[in-house]
Amino acid sequence: MLFKKALSFSLLAVLTLTSVTALAETPEQKGLRITKEGDAKDTGFGDFTANMIMTLKNRAGKTSRRIIRSKTLEGKGDGDKSLSLFDEPADVKGTAMLTFSHGLKADDQWLYLPALKRVKRINSRNKSGPFMGSEFAFEDLGSQDVEKYKYKFLREEACGGGMTCHVIERVPAYKYSGYTKQVTWIDTKEYRPIKVMYYDRKKALLKTLQATGFKQFLGKYWRPASMSMVNHQTGKSTTLQWSNYKFKTGLSSRDFNKKSLAR
Repeated sequence: MLFKKALSFSLLAVLTLTSVTALAETPEQKGLRITKEGDAKDTGFGDFTANMIMTLKNRAGKTSRRIIRSKTLEGKGDGDKSLSLFDEPADVKGTAMLTFSHGLKADDQWLYLPALKRVKRINSRNKSGPFMGSEFAFEDLGSQDVEKYKYKFLREEACGGGMTCHVIERVPAYKYSGYTKQVTWIDTKEYRPIKVMYYDRKKALLKTLQATGFKQFLGKYWRPASMSMVNHQTGKSTTLQWSNYKFKTGLSSRDFNKKSLAR
């Protein structure tokens, strides 16, 4: 009986301390904590490859399609490295983009253009430009390292499919971003990024990203089947359909070499 009372008192003390700590958090601290928790849940995947179909739609509804292979290597002490290889259509076949993501330091990005037969370095001041005519900017394609933003928890709300989401504002902490802020919806159970709203340099809503069809790999890592980016100012949209995810394939830094992009 005495043991049960002691256990109950200890449990009460822990719950009280947890509640006080939660109440003491500022919106900024809570936003950062949730983001770090989500980042931790996606740490340790090593590397993965995937296939992607990129569908571009203009204001009139006309579409065009591109087929891409993607490779990603998890960073250790730095951001991830990624490589996108275009297979179709013929006019972009052989195009490749290599990204070395960083925290506050500008991402390193290179684009190989087969028509010019040369590797072009993407200027850090031009990261807000569209990637290959899509509604995804170059800065959208780097890994979203925690230190790249300043965070503020806004609220919790239902976000469809029976899910509840943390709604967090994040302001770019790096130079030359095309956005003044982003508002993200992260599900409270698995910490998957469900939606992101992007605001331009005039603080007007520019575009919205929706991610759907998540599947879990290796019992831990969630990846979407579809990512749809809608530009509210132009009426254009881009959808990425992902398939054939494969994890821990043995990729190394040698597979992400700017000197070998042309190959």
